[in-house]
Amino acid sequence: MAQSFEMNCNKMVEEQLKTRSIKSNAVLEAMNNVPRHLFVPKKLQNFAYSDSPLPIGMGQTISQPYIVAFMTEQLELMPGMKILEIGTGSGYQAAILAYLGCEVYTIELLKELADEAKKNLAALNFNTKVKHGNGYMGWPEEAPFDAIIVTAAPNYIPEKLIEQLKDGGRMIIPVGEVHSVQLLKLITKKDKKNIEKNLFSVMFVPMVE
Repeated sequence: MAQSFEMNCNKMVEEQLKTRSIKSNAVLEAMNNVPRHLFVPKKLQNFAYSDSPLPIGMGQTISQPYIVAFMTEQLELMPGMKILEIGTGSGYQAAILAYLGCEVYTIELLKELADEAKKNLAALNFNTKVKHGNGYMGWPEEAPFDAIIVTAAPNYIPEKLIEQLKDGGRMIIPVGEVHSVQLLKLITKKDKKNIEKNLFSVMFVPMVE
C-alpha cells in the first residue's frame, strides 16, 4: 500500500472506527490492511478513506467504512466460518470477510460489478466465490451459512435467506423502502425462531430482484 494511502487508512481506523466503539481487534486489523482505495474508481481513490460512502458506478456505492466495520463486528465471526454476502459491489466487504479467515460466498445482481469484484479480489489473492445472480434467492446449493450479511436494502426480510442460515447463525440486514428510513436489523436464528434486534437507521441502495 502506498505510503499516503497507508496513512489515510491508519487515520480512518483511529478516527472513524475506534472513536465509534469498534472494539474487535480482528475487524480493526482487517480494516487497516485491506486497501480500500483499490475498490473504488481511480478518480475517487484519494477519497477512499473518507467518512462516507462513495459511488462505484451503475448507481451503486461502497459503504462508509464505519458501516462496514460495524456490520462485520456484529456477526461475531471466527476464522473458517462460511459466510454469504448479498450485494458484492466492488468486492470490499467480501475482502474484509476473507481477511478475517472466513469462507466467503457473495452474490451480485449486476454482471459488470460481479466481474469487476472478481478481478479486484483475485488481484489481492482473496479466495472468494463471486456469483452473478438474484440475492433474494441466496445460494441454496452452498447453504447453510454461519452468517449472512446484506449490503442493500430489501422492503422485507427474504425468507430464503433465513432458511439458508444455520441454527445459531446471525444475519445483518437493512430493511425498508428506498428514500425512506431503513432499519439495520440483526437477526439471530435460534431453535428455528428468529430473534430480531433493531440497531439504527441507515441509508442503503435498494435490493432489487
